[in-house]
Amino acid sequence: MARSRAKDYDDKRLSMLHRSAELFAASGYVGTSMSTIADACGVSKALLYHYYPDKEAILFDILSSHLEKLVAEVRKASASAGDPVERFRTIVATLLELYRHADAEHQVQIASLKLLPKDKQQPLLASERILVGIMSDALAAAVPAAKQKRVLKPLTMSVFGMLNWHYMWFREGGPMTRAEYADFVAQLVLAGAAAARPRSKAKPAGRSRQAALL
Repeated sequence: MARSRAKDYDDKRLSMLHRSAELFAASGYVGTSMSTIADACGVSKALLYHYYPDKEAILFDILSSHLEKLVAEVRKASASAGDPVERFRTIVATLLELYRHADAEHQVQIASLKLLPKDKQQPLLASERILVGIMSDALAAAVPAAKQKRVLKPLTMSVFGMLNWHYMWFREGGPMTRAEYADFVAQLVLAGAAAARPRSKAKPAGRSRQAALL
């Protein structure tokens, strides 16, 4: 007969995942051992192995849980706003708020997803593509000209760039609150996308005789 789970099983699991994410973010996935994780979580290695068979399983669960939450909340945010501009602003604000207590998970997503075997990467990459799709659709609706100017994909990824790397410099109590920064990003993107025009490709200059000899 299989052993039943304790009532606090899921709470302990989530606590272990968050602490493991902090360790992976600080010391790197490769540089963190199961012993280190067990010590940091205040549990025995035997109990840790009761939850996860190996470090790879921990990494996958960190990223799977993190991305599932992002997708669910961003979908909800996208559906909650009818006006296209407000929809985009809501998505940006929601993502930044979701990152509030998940900087470690976010850093691990950026740095360590690629360390998983290809078959385990696929569902995680699929979740990332869903997020990109929601953001791209919102931008296309809010700034129709972006699609016409062939800048929708670069614009979408630029938004994620501003949000995904904010943890490198953003500090609570700084010149902007998290909500103010989200609104700032939205304003920059909406105003810039409406005015920007991609430059036409310049014709390659003729090679000089000296260049041809190099």
